Amino acid sequence: MIMSVTLDALKQLVVNMNDAEIIERQTGQGHPVTLLFIRTLIDQERLNEAVIGPLNGRSHDTIIGSLAAPHDAKITALNEARKHLLQGSVLIHDGIRDEWWAVPLPNPLARSIETSETETIIFGPKDSFSEQLEQNITLIRRRLPLAALKTETYTLGSLSQTTVVLMYIDGLTNPEFISIARNKITAIDFDLFLDSSHVAAFMEDQNHSLFPQFMQTDRPDSCAYSLGLGKLVLLVNNTPFALIAPITLFHLFQSPEDYINRWLVASVLRCLRYFSFFLSITLIPMYVALTTHHYQMLPLQILFVVLESRSKLPLTPFWEAFLMLVTLEILKEASLRMPTKTSQTLGVIGGIVIGQAAVQAGFASQVLIVLMGISAVASFLVPNYLVTKSSLIIQFLFLALASLLGIPGMVLGSTAVLAHLNGLTSLKQPYLAPISPFYWKEWMDLFIRGPLRFMNFRPESLKPLYKWRKQPKEKIT
Repeated sequence: MIMSVTLDALKQLVVNMNDAEIIERQTGQGHPVTLLFIRTLIDQERLNEAVIGPLNGRSHDTIIGSLAAPHDAKITALNEARKHLLQGSVLIHDGIRDEWWAVPLPNPLARSIETSETETIIFGPKDSFSEQLEQNITLIRRRLPLAALKTETYTLGSLSQTTVVLMYIDGLTNPEFISIARNKITAIDFDLFLDSSHVAAFMEDQNHSLFPQFMQTDRPDSCAYSLGLGKLVLLVNNTPFALIAPITLFHLFQSPEDYINRWLVASVLRCLRYFSFFLSITLIPMYVALTTHHYQMLPLQILFVVLESRSKLPLTPFWEAFLMLVTLEILKEASLRMPTKTSQTLGVIGGIVIGQAAVQAGFASQVLIVLMGISAVASFLVPNYLVTKSSLIIQFLFLALASLLGIPGMVLGSTAVLAHLNGLTSLKQPYLAPISPFYWKEWMDLFIRGPLRFMNFRPESLKPLYKWRKQPKEKIT
């Protein structure tokens, strides 16, 4: 049943809302007018300029025609009035014609465009997304001035009423991806969405996986590049992080700086990231496996060093490594939660002091402390923060298997992780492409970053409608 808009109904709507205001007054010609708005949601300076000032000097036959504010809408139902009111509109009642109008005057509360703190680069664009949805769309459209760049708007959350925008390039992005994303968004039924990760949790194909199936970024250049490849971008209001899909595991190891550096330098750095990720999850478990089950594999001189380092330790290699890893993670989390000026000091001094004290107290060997430092630094080379956190659980899994079964246990764990990755999908697309399934042309931008002039095809795994990257401009405009 559609309820009509009345002043009494609106007063009941804003009862106990101290920031709601109702103003009843007369225009310059003596006609009654009522204003209803929520003070914290509107721009009060524009209210005076666009509404109150023109009403006092009214020169038009109708009240709404006298206003200096554009985009006014006539309100006929109470639900419409509620929606406009909570989105930062001023409701105006024309007492002569008995009509209600909504004039949008949202508060432009927003922080300025700043440098990305999560994906920092030396060269390249320095701007990043903010919590303002319209501003984020603008940053992408400046890079892709195309009429084919489409935006579809959805509202999620019965409580939060969060606006989500789906972006894609019409005529380039595979319609199958768009259809899957639409279906997933419309199927979401939840009350509160405060971050893009909440949306991703409802759209992922496998919710219990350690690996993200949507890439989060606050860089508009990364979103523009992904759209140009044929991917989708999801922007969520009130959060600076966009979602990109479909992705593969290898996209999470790519950095925007890869396409700015010389291709040889970028290739070396990318290979270094893969190696560092492998090192971060296997170095400590390998130490435990060798010192527990396979000490005969160590060269004699290294074995003497390890034996001397562990000769007076009361703990087994597993518990020694486990306690040090837990301590390291406590230091990491503490440095993240501390104020910026003290977090760096806490991380450096805390690591040195605790590590030295652990060695002197006989709870850890010097060899393990060195390996812990290498493993910790290596974990930070992965550009994606979510992958860094996922590697922690994998490291503990390998540590347990190495303690029980040695190197065969680590091989078993690696096989299980690879099997899991092979079964993952992102928007129903294989997570290990272009390795499984195999697309040989995409290896130009897989473990290495080939010269841009030779990367003439969009990734075949994304199934773009136009594969050739040197297509005529009239194809997509």
